[in-house]
Amino acid sequence: MDGLMMDFPLTLIHVLERAGQLHRDQEVVSRLPDESLARTTWADLYRRIHKLANALQRLGVKPGDRVATLAWNHARHLEAYFAVPAMGGVLHTVNPRLHPSDLAYIVNHAQDQVLLVDDVLLPVLERFRAEIRPRHVVVFGHGQPPPEGMLDYEQLIADELTTFEYPRIEEHQAAGLCYSSGTTGRPKGVLYSHRALVLHSLASALPDVIGIGMSDVLLPVVPMFHVNAWGTPFTAALVGAKLVFPGPHLDARNLLHLMAEERVTLAAGVPTVWLAVLDELDRAPKSRDLSALRGLLVGGAAAPPAMIDAYRERHGIEVVHAWGMTEMTPIGTVCRLKPTLARLPAAEQRRLRATQGLPLPLVEVRAMGEDGPAPWDGRTMGELHVRGPWIAKSYFENPLEADKFTMDGWFRTGDIVTIDPEGYVRITDRSKDLIKSGGEWISSVDLENALMGHPAVREAAVVAVPHPRWGERPVAAVALREGAHAGPEELRAYLEPRFARFWLPDGFVFVPQIPRTATGKFLKSAVRELLKDWRPPDEARPGSTSP
Repeated sequence: MDGLMMDFPLTLIHVLERAGQLHRDQEVVSRLPDESLARTTWADLYRRIHKLANALQRLGVKPGDRVATLAWNHARHLEAYFAVPAMGGVLHTVNPRLHPSDLAYIVNHAQDQVLLVDDVLLPVLERFRAEIRPRHVVVFGHGQPPPEGMLDYEQLIADELTTFEYPRIEEHQAAGLCYSSGTTGRPKGVLYSHRALVLHSLASALPDVIGIGMSDVLLPVVPMFHVNAWGTPFTAALVGAKLVFPGPHLDARNLLHLMAEERVTLAAGVPTVWLAVLDELDRAPKSRDLSALRGLLVGGAAAPPAMIDAYRERHGIEVVHAWGMTEMTPIGTVCRLKPTLARLPAAEQRRLRATQGLPLPLVEVRAMGEDGPAPWDGRTMGELHVRGPWIAKSYFENPLEADKFTMDGWFRTGDIVTIDPEGYVRITDRSKDLIKSGGEWISSVDLENALMGHPAVREAAVVAVPHPRWGERPVAAVALREGAHAGPEELRAYLEPRFARFWLPDGFVFVPQIPRTATGKFLKSAVRELLKDWRPPDEARPGSTSP
């Protein structure tokens, strides 16, 4: 027997209508390229979104067509976030930090019909413009005419109607398209449905997930081209939170200024961003009023426990650890301490806060070992598999990657994890980054996190190098804080009490900065390339300073 409930489609049109009708006066603030601030409200955005939807129809965009954006975080980008899906198109956010060959590949693979681009990113576009064929290129300008053959965004929407007749959209229709960063081959496309984005927004807003409401001020430092800024623009629109966009200015000084001046309550970004902000705060801890800030959401890579502790102990700021993937829309787990665990010793609470946390409601997880699902004992490792209503079931136009999806309906993440009896997931490594030395596994993530707890170390990445006797051995690339000093012997001694002797790196290579991926994570492939000619030291020596 079916229930007697209305068949109400879960679409982004409802999110847009809610923001435009119920939160008309809520602000959206954008940092512009010249560092000035532009302010608007949902009342004005609502009208402009309709104007853009009409303009895209006039340009010939049909339901299912892909419309790409090559843009930083700002209000006009937010207009595309809603206008494209609302008129039946598919919003494809393009990461300008990717290599030009990858950019050309994904624009062509997606068959983007229109490309919206920031004027400050036109030099990036020029690096692959000759290899792509969108019908129209539209420029988010700032008073200067667009290059020949391109359209000006403001002129495009100027004379359009401020009302738009939505087509009938089903909740399973595609609404967004994001590509992985391509660190393990060509970028892979993930096609999000309206239903997935709405459910992800609802779950994200829950108190034990991101936990935001209409009284919050949200600063998405994570770029809008990185998995839709972790879905935060959609979630903020759904609940009516104020949005503060940093534009192209992601340096610590600008971020701290925005957090102080706009009374930001929650900010979201990758660990490398918050490490830089922490350095700035440590230099001048009382220079800015961050009393409104109740938390930093960190994801994209493992947050070093030393960083989490430093924010709490030195600045009174809570860091909330989250984990997800492009294939997961993207949030899969968030680390909140259960009230039943509040009586645990401080060291145990600290350990839990450094895990990836608990699965979101509607997300199921398992750790799959060679002999089947691993027990939730906090020790047995396995590959993390996930399933749920906002998790991909296949890649866009890419049948060669079908092995990432199991026959019984799970997505294979490639992360090696343990799950403890309480359900807390801890990523020990990516499967490709685990180090196997003499038949025993070594977690590069654990070593990296420990090294970044040393007061002199700003960043660290640990990779495997070939060894004639042990097969592989760990070697650490280390970037020191400005003015700090630490040698291999000191770093090795710092690690010795924490790890078995065979875990300790054979070498320490000092670099100005750890190479990064297009999404701000440490780029292990570049570190491996850096160390490709490194040779193991004499077994009597515990460390080395150069490859």
